Amino acid sequence: MKKLAVLLANGFGLGLSPIASGTVGTLLALPIVWLFCQLLEVSGGVVWQCVIALGLSLLAIPICSVAEKHYGTKDDGRIVADEYLTFPICMIGLPWNPWVLLVAFLSCRFFDIVKPPPANQLQRIRGGFGIVVDDVMASLYSLAFNYLVFRFVLVKFVELG
Repeated sequence: MKKLAVLLANGFGLGLSPIASGTVGTLLALPIVWLFCQLLEVSGGVVWQCVIALGLSLLAIPICSVAEKHYGTKDDGRIVADEYLTFPICMIGLPWNPWVLLVAFLSCRFFDIVKPPPANQLQRIRGGFGIVVDDVMASLYSLAFNYLVFRFVLVKFVELG
């Protein structure tokens, strides 16, 4: 089980990237979000998206905790499960569209790297919870930003597409 947790934590090897491991690891979120957005179309369920996003975020906590103990470093750069398992939060209620996805991906990475308060303070919490909670906060910032961009800019592209 420990090997599986470490494999999931490093995004099946994507977190081992020598450059921008968090960004590379977040790429694993794309197929997850595609399935996630299909739920909205099939079930009309933003509620289901919220439930799944919460479930994935909670799943990331023990995975990241095991990996942190394995690597012996607080929030080791090889741990990317917090990035790809919290990314679906950034897409709650938004359509699966290349423009929306691009903005969500970029804004998620921006808010995760910049970590505006209280995300920067939350990062100090120890263990898997501390690894994940700052990413949840960054994803919530990203979600708000994505809605603004979608509402005032991207809605024209989505209507045309």
